[in-house]
Amino acid sequence: MAFFQLTRFFLLLSLSNTSQGFAPTSREVSSFRLSMVKRNQRAFIEKNLEDAMNNDWRVFRARLVAQEKSEVDNEQRIAPKNDSPIKDQKLSKQGDLGDMFADAISSIFHKKDKEACSDIFDGDTVGNAIPDDLNCEDPFVSHAEIPILLESKVNIDKHRWAHTIPHVEPGCVLVANEKLGGVFHQTVVLVIDHCESQGSTGIIINRPLKGDLQTIASMQNTTLDLSLKLAFSKAPVTYGGPVNADQFSILHGFGEVDGSRKLAPGIFVGGSEVLMDEVRINRLDPSNALFVKGHAAWVAGQLTREISKGVWYPASVSSDFVLRYANAPIDDDQSDLWSEIMHCMGEDFSTIAQANAGRGDHRMMP
Repeated sequence: MAFFQLTRFFLLLSLSNTSQGFAPTSREVSSFRLSMVKRNQRAFIEKNLEDAMNNDWRVFRARLVAQEKSEVDNEQRIAPKNDSPIKDQKLSKQGDLGDMFADAISSIFHKKDKEACSDIFDGDTVGNAIPDDLNCEDPFVSHAEIPILLESKVNIDKHRWAHTIPHVEPGCVLVANEKLGGVFHQTVVLVIDHCESQGSTGIIINRPLKGDLQTIASMQNTTLDLSLKLAFSKAPVTYGGPVNADQFSILHGFGEVDGSRKLAPGIFVGGSEVLMDEVRINRLDPSNALFVKGHAAWVAGQLTREISKGVWYPASVSSDFVLRYANAPIDDDQSDLWSEIMHCMGEDFSTIAQANAGRGDHRMMP
């Protein structure tokens, strides 16, 4: 929003000072531009620090989800098959009785051993000390907090993860049901706004258009500013949805600059005018900004109804998945984001993806 902020700055100064014969001095203009540049630089540095510190709470949640799924899978694998419910009930009762007698005998013969083991001078329970097997670097952590702070036994790729979530949240995605047809067939929609009483908006992120911004904006009737078209001439473009198809929004991972909005760690939308200045000073590569043509919209309550009917799978995914066509790093030349995310969401979704994959992201769009 650099151009518009500067214009507004001049306008306010001229209106307030016309009667006095004053005009904005070059020093005032320089001071204004310098403060704006500093804010943009601060946003860029903060984003890089966030990446360096792995400060993404969604990755932490993804690890917990993966850990929980791993534990459930292990329990199912270890649990014996129930061939006879009646027989199992008898065995269960016999086991309970056996455990009861075993505990009674153990309490008689090993009472002294237990008392010795729990000697107060061992230091295991003095001052609410934490046992060595649950030791944690934080000396002030409580016993209830230890499982959260312990390192997860399951590792995930921070660049490539996805899991379902029970509700819609800003920055999450809607993965289209395999049966959904039309322009939303096998789409991945990034949720921008969601409110039950006011409605929801989102943008499709896996329908890249053929050609760069200058080519597409020149071929079609758009409201894109000429200066943006020139600065981001080589930027990629995606079809964002059927609503306001002549308008563009920008998706990027540069930082929360003026005019932009942070949807999730590493994911930002808006701020194209400010980013234009970053391109001019070579701090932002135009290929790292994705221009989105149009968007999707739902009236109040509509998206919730569609989700309840299975039209969409709400999911939290990695920033690199969201920014796939904003030049995010990928291992291979992948071109089917819908299938990739489905594979990462679990075995059931992976089976669906295998049965329905094939068309990929590059399609003819309206």
